[in-house]
Amino acid sequence: MEIKDFIENFADIFDDTDVSTFKPETEFRELDEWTSMLALSTMAMVSEEYDVELSADEMRKSQTIEDLFNFTKSHM
Repeated sequence: MEIKDFIENFADIFDDTDVSTFKPETEFRELDEWTSMLALSTMAMVSEEYDVELSADEMRKSQTIEDLFNFTKSHM
């Protein structure tokens, strides 16, 4: 699993945020479009794409896209 692919999958759940915004160090909660619905969509994407269950607690602990990636990779 490569972080580039993870970022592409993560970016796909957003409708209005420019794809160039998404980098490993992006603090996704700071994005204007971020909502609790996108948090649920992120959890679903991780489950569907990587067969990893991302809990709400782990979602809260994550600050950056790289945090989400590292969690996912370590549980594959």
